[in-house]
Amino acid sequence: MLSNDSVADTDQRILLNELKRFLTHDSAGVKGFDRMPPEWSELNRHVSAGGKILARSSEATAVLDAWHQETKDLALILSRHTDTAVSQKLSRKHVSDPSLRHKDELQLLREIQQLSATFDVPDAAAPLDVVADMNRRTIEVGMTLRAPEDKKSAKARLNWLLRQIKVDNVDEVFVRMKWPGRSEDTQFPITDLIASPDLCEKDKNGLQVVSFHLYRAKRLGAKFIQQTNFIAELEQIVPAFYRDIGQNLVAWRKPAPKIKVPQPEVDLQSLEDEAEMEAQEG
Repeated sequence: MLSNDSVADTDQRILLNELKRFLTHDSAGVKGFDRMPPEWSELNRHVSAGGKILARSSEATAVLDAWHQETKDLALILSRHTDTAVSQKLSRKHVSDPSLRHKDELQLLREIQQLSATFDVPDAAAPLDVVADMNRRTIEVGMTLRAPEDKKSAKARLNWLLRQIKVDNVDEVFVRMKWPGRSEDTQFPITDLIASPDLCEKDKNGLQVVSFHLYRAKRLGAKFIQQTNFIAELEQIVPAFYRDIGQNLVAWRKPAPKIKVPQPEVDLQSLEDEAEMEAQEG
C-alpha cells in the first residue's frame, strides 16, 4: 500500500517515502506502459471504415492485451495520486478464470467497439468507470451514484447531486439518469441542469430518478488512434476527473431507523360514554 498511515515505525515510514520518491522520479528509469501497439491504429482505421472485428482477429487480441497492461498502470497512477491502494474491479468469474475474461472482453470489443475498465478507489462514493469508444473516438470517465430515496421529487434528487460539484469547469461533463421500470434513461450536459434543474423531470410524469451516472466524455479525434497520444490523454483524463469531481462525491445512505414515539392509548369506553351523553343532551 502506498499510504504509510498504517506504518507505525518511523524508520519504515522514512524508507517508504524515499522508495516512493525514487520510483516516481524520471531519473529512476521506472517507466510505465506508454504506447499502444501498432495494431491499435490499424484496428481503429478498420472500425472507422465500417469493418467488423472478426472473432479470431489478431489485431483485436493485441489491442486487448495492451489495454490490460494500461489498466494496470492506471491503477498504479490512481494509487500514487490518492496515496491509497487502488485496484481494478473484476467479477469473481474473471478473477478465477483470466481466459474467460479475455473472451468476454474480446466479444464486447467486437460487438460495440469499446474497451472498458472499473477501478475501486478506497472510501470513494462509487467505483470509477473508464470507457474508450472506438466509434466516437472518446474517453469516458464516470461514477454512478444511487439517488437519495428520502427526496420526493426528481428535481430534489438532482439538486442533491449538483450540490456536490465543487468546480466551475464542467465542460464535457454529463449526467445520465436511470428511471424505474422500462422508462428510458435520459442524459443532459451538467451545465444545462445547473441552469435549469427542472429539465430532469421533462416528460417523466412524476417518476423518481433511481440513479445518476456522472461522467466526462472527452472527444480525442485523431489523437485517439495514435499509439502514444491515446495513452497520454487517458492517463491525464482519468485522474483529473477523480480530482475535480469524483473525490468530492458522497454516496447516499439510508437514514438509521428512529424509535417511534408511543401513542397514548385510547379508552374506547370513555369515547362511548361521551357519545351517549352528547346524544342525550341533543
